[in-house]
Amino acid sequence: MTDMTSSNEALDQKRKEAYFTAGQGQLIWARFKRNKSAMAGGFVLILLILSGIFAPFLTPYNPTIAGRNAEYQNGAPQIPKFCDENGCSWRPFVYTYERTRSAATNFRWVSSVNKDKRRYVQFFVSGDSYRFLNFDINLPGEALDFSIPGFTSDKHLFGVDTGQIHLFGTDAGGKDIFSRTFHAINTSLAVGTIGVFIAFVLALIIGGVSGYYGGWIDSILQMITDAVRTVPAIPLFMALAAFIPDTWSAEARFFFISIILGFIGWPTLARRVRTHLLTERNQEYVLAAQLCGATPGHVIRKHLLPSFTSYIIVDLVISFPYMVLSETALSFIGLGLKDPVNSLGVMLQNVTSADVLLNYQWYFIPVIFFITLVLAFVFVGDGLRDAADPYGESKR
Repeated sequence: MTDMTSSNEALDQKRKEAYFTAGQGQLIWARFKRNKSAMAGGFVLILLILSGIFAPFLTPYNPTIAGRNAEYQNGAPQIPKFCDENGCSWRPFVYTYERTRSAATNFRWVSSVNKDKRRYVQFFVSGDSYRFLNFDINLPGEALDFSIPGFTSDKHLFGVDTGQIHLFGTDAGGKDIFSRTFHAINTSLAVGTIGVFIAFVLALIIGGVSGYYGGWIDSILQMITDAVRTVPAIPLFMALAAFIPDTWSAEARFFFISIILGFIGWPTLARRVRTHLLTERNQEYVLAAQLCGATPGHVIRKHLLPSFTSYIIVDLVISFPYMVLSETALSFIGLGLKDPVNSLGVMLQNVTSADVLLNYQWYFIPVIFFITLVLAFVFVGDGLRDAADPYGESKR
């Protein structure tokens, strides 16, 4: 009994030593793991990010041109089955839809289901070719153009032996909503990433300089920060939408929207960086670095900002859903991205009519992915915010 007690005491002592000697990242991860909602949100977020990155492989068709199905416009979702009244099959299948018109329908096209013609689902099929990890940027002016070729493939996760399959149905143009949704996730996340990166760099530079130097430099930079914070986003984008020429490519519009979102999204993080540096710039470790001849840039970059790293990461994660929401809202009201670009905002434009609400409810499937993406970011951000204070438990 005595040996067991001493063994438990030794184990507790080791745990305490590991806790107080752990690095900042280890402490944050240890607290984050205990937050079940944050872990679930992180798992969902990783799945959505990977589904967006690998969208060309996971989806059966190109979402714009190759994904069109003129024979199945505004078609309902096709759910694979294994059994029906004609018998069962070990391979999943969907039915064939046929369009006909006659005097009985006033010569209008009418779609009907032919249950005798099955289309069997196949995996790892060859289909429309696509470039994976390809970046071909065509901005105004040749000096801004650049291209990364990536590699070409025609393999897709699934398809059917004949015809097409539409798991989420099709829209009025016959485009596959399943393919559009996954490509839209990738586009919205890309816009958010570029916007957050620009906001992050500006916030660190402006907030760092303002908080470190103080005085008249701080006053001028805070005036600029307050001016940017008071700029109304919607009127700004209405003016910019009128400014953007119709000849701009989809890539140019994409980068323009991302840059503008970044330029108006930095003040909040800059304020927090400034506040932290104002309280930390007179600490002993900063004075020691200055006495050793360190430059202001070195002190900010190597000493002050690393002490604020965990909170900066939290702010970045929390900023992502706001960037995605901004892009979605702007595209939804017609001021952001437009067809043929696939983004969540562009797809949500199709759900505003009463006809869609009454007859084509599958148009709302991308809304589910949009809500899930935002909630995943929120849960992860909240979990990181709680874990950013590694010694919070010791204060209780």
